[in-house]
Amino acid sequence: MTHDGGLRLHVQRVLRAPRSVAFRALTEPQELAKWWGPEGFTVPSVESDLRPGGRYRIAMQPPEGDLFYLVGEFVEADPPERLSYTFRWEDPDPEDRETVVTLSLRDIGGTQAELVISQGDFATEARRALHEEGWTQSLDKLEELVSSA
Repeated sequence: MTHDGGLRLHVQRVLRAPRSVAFRALTEPQELAKWWGPEGFTVPSVESDLRPGGRYRIAMQPPEGDLFYLVGEFVEADPPERLSYTFRWEDPDPEDRETVVTLSLRDIGGTQAELVISQGDFATEARRALHEEGWTQSLDKLEELVSSA
């Protein structure tokens, strides 16, 4: 992971699956619920209207504590290459602000896909670091899911 200028996050991963499989895992509610969130979190529900201007809402349950929600709006949806959406917490932490996430997928030899994630701008370095940890743990679970598909 590298840091772009400002408080942005940039993540690159190679997934052992074609980008069409990876895109489905990134966007279909029942697939997303299998890997989304840091280690120990579960996703009881995902609502998604995958189209520019469509909204989504993801319920996240930490191992201890109350259920909370991630919400946003799709800015761009170009399957299976690109997805962009706003990202904000319902009842955000005072240090939170809405960010924009952009996911890009590129086939590598037809059996693997490179996933590039960009997110920002964050209000504080602490919030950027929290998202970096969350993406790292989530993508570890995603890699397991798509490589066994």
